[in-house]
Amino acid sequence: MPHFIAECTDNLRESADLPGLFEKVHTYLAGTSLFPLGGIRSRAIWLDTWRMADGAKIDGKDDYAFAHMTLKIGHGRSIEDRKRVGEELFALIKAHFAPISAERYLALSFEITELHAELNYKQNNVHDRFR
Repeated sequence: MPHFIAECTDNLRESADLPGLFEKVHTYLAGTSLFPLGGIRSRAIWLDTWRMADGAKIDGKDDYAFAHMTLKIGHGRSIEDRKRVGEELFALIKAHFAPISAERYLALSFEITELHAELNYKQNNVHDRFR
């Protein structure tokens, strides 16, 4: 862990530069020393069926868009560390999406989810590479 998941409306596909966002997120998370490098993962979920607000279209196209990001982390970090990571990561996300937000209606949201200490199952031999 952690896993960074970006759920985005498909009308952001050309402008969101998620590979660029993922690079920034990985660099940030690795720099916190709170998370093992071998466990950091990012992925996108593109939404092709969605509706937002009143569903208005401007010039025949969907003008609304949203991106919801989740950071799933393993159990054990302090609330202070989680809040700091959340605030700093959301600032990074807002900066990344600022050019899009200046051009269209965009809703951004972000949450951190801490996985249950006993009900989180995983196997990962990538950690061996970074030991």
